[in-house]
Amino acid sequence: MDENNSIYGPYRPELEKIEKELLDEIDTLRERLKQKNGMDPVEHCLSRIKSEESMREKCVRKGLPVTTESALTKIYDAVGIRVVCAFIDDIYRFRDHLIALPGTEVIEEKDYIKHAKPNGYRSYHMILRMHQKFYAEIQLRTISQDTWAALEHHIRYKHDIGKSNEELIASELKRCADELASTDLSMQTIRDMIFEDNGKSETE
Repeated sequence: MDENNSIYGPYRPELEKIEKELLDEIDTLRERLKQKNGMDPVEHCLSRIKSEESMREKCVRKGLPVTTESALTKIYDAVGIRVVCAFIDDIYRFRDHLIALPGTEVIEEKDYIKHAKPNGYRSYHMILRMHQKFYAEIQLRTISQDTWAALEHHIRYKHDIGKSNEELIASELKRCADELASTDLSMQTIRDMIFEDNGKSETE
């Protein structure tokens, strides 16, 4: 799209540069942990520059002028990255790595893993400002958390849930989220036990 017609103006290449920089850093830590532990800590990683249509819609929804300034300085998810990790500890490793990058400023953090939303949603959210310019939203989740969020979206998307069933469905979704969270903790414990045993074997 012609930059004169784009809501990002002439700045889309800079957004793409920020996206690539963050993905490269994620890959750097991913490879380091893979070499150290013998397994890939990331199940998958997705990224995108928010589409023109979505960004315009979000400006309208938030009552902002549909302008380049709004898209780049008032809305913080023009660049979006989601990292889905195998284990909870890896989420915090990626978090620590990203906030320590030169030129990175943490604008906002929400730990929905330690403090889940009332509906059971769990994830780690960050808004980073890169090089005193533009923003990126980072979501860090386990496989279980990502699966639950996707299924919850499918269940609710464009479905009119009757009021009589709303409370029961919400309760069941919360129960499923809590059970998956318990499984995440158990799997983390099992992995820690295995690594501890391997560490002992190497030193014996």
